[in-house]
Amino acid sequence: MSKEVPYKIYLEEKDIPSSWYNVRSDMKQKPAPLLNPGTGKPMTAEELGMVFCDELVKQELDDTSAYIEIPQEIRDFYKMYRPSPLVRAYCLEKKLGTPAKIYYKFEGNNTSGSHKLNSAIAQAYYAKKQGLKGVTTETGAGQWGTALSMACAYFEMDCKVYMVKVSYEQKPFRREVMRTYGASVTPSPSDTTEIGRKILADHPGTTGSLGCAISEAVEVATHNEGYRYVLGSVLNQVLLHQSVIGLEAKAALDKYDVKPDIIIGCAGGGSNLGGLISPFMGQKLRGEADYRIIAVEPASCPSFTRGVFAYDFCDTGMICPLAKMYTLGCDYIPAPNHAGGLRFHGMSSTLSQLYHDGYMEATTVKQTEVFEAAEYFARVEGILPAPESAHAIRVAIDEAKKCKETGEEKTILFGLTGTGYFDMVAYEKFNDGVMTDYIPTDEELEEARKKLPRID
Repeated sequence: MSKEVPYKIYLEEKDIPSSWYNVRSDMKQKPAPLLNPGTGKPMTAEELGMVFCDELVKQELDDTSAYIEIPQEIRDFYKMYRPSPLVRAYCLEKKLGTPAKIYYKFEGNNTSGSHKLNSAIAQAYYAKKQGLKGVTTETGAGQWGTALSMACAYFEMDCKVYMVKVSYEQKPFRREVMRTYGASVTPSPSDTTEIGRKILADHPGTTGSLGCAISEAVEVATHNEGYRYVLGSVLNQVLLHQSVIGLEAKAALDKYDVKPDIIIGCAGGGSNLGGLISPFMGQKLRGEADYRIIAVEPASCPSFTRGVFAYDFCDTGMICPLAKMYTLGCDYIPAPNHAGGLRFHGMSSTLSQLYHDGYMEATTVKQTEVFEAAEYFARVEGILPAPESAHAIRVAIDEAKKCKETGEEKTILFGLTGTGYFDMVAYEKFNDGVMTDYIPTDEELEEARKKLPRID
């Protein structure tokens, strides 16, 4: 018989994971390797080391190690805000009148306001250990840029952030938090890089995309000695670092003999979703347990549900390695909506392979539906969620309503990636009734796919 579950399940400091879990170790079909766009051959560690930190390259290429030890200095930093709470959404359950049991893993209890700090501190640590001067990166909603600026300040390193122009304009306070921590923040695309100038010439008046910002950040890293590029999502190494989310969530559920039936996460590049589901997916891959895992993406940027599984550039400037992933085409620039960090044209190679092999499913939600769920959740559970997180909230509510209709007592777990206090322009537009939904046409997506590289 299950124990009575408190509203919040807190683990102890000693329960912070001592190792990251590498879900690729249990995958029969491994993610396809990154390819050199010039040769079409798998990228070597030496080639990747020109862009990324050496230790991170090792993690990126490691498909066999089940667990990778977390350095003590990173674990000490984690103690500032981890373990993060697992919350039983009793108020939401009551309001919905559902027999479903709803849990969410809350990652917003740090100054960056999201889960991004889990990987930012790891990447900054390895950059510092390598003796670098600083790092460059891109950011969409600004959560990754904020997290990285915090991590770099901690290790006294320079941090150069290229922020998607629409978010730079919509979220000035997120930008100022980054600057407060010492980072330089440039709206992307910009005229400060060769690639930025080309994108501006090809797409006059563009509001930018993560693909554009990645191109600029990589160019700056590779043209400045003592710098490397770091990324807040998509890459295998990032999903590895974010596994602390799922490891803690599973430990908290196990403490009360709870097994989720449905696990839901928002999906942009894959960092939050991959981190949340990792230990559960490991069990599924090993045949130890089964879960229904749902990736939720914005209807305006539907990589999983309307993309193609193919090799593509991770950036609009087409200078990064090629990754095999579900993609809309690197030239696809989403509408200037408020999906924030979910505006990337592709999806993690690891998650793409798992989705392709049928281990998880995906769905899309419209922007107005997302904010309707966000406000409902805020009024009932008392936390103002980030727009990204609200994608998962929307589907969690919908699944709970289905349980009410069928009478099934399913257990739902979703990831609350962070808070929405820097997203008030979006909430204002929703409250004023001027927020609209944009769904790309098949013709628009087909046009973007025309530029997919041909890989023999």
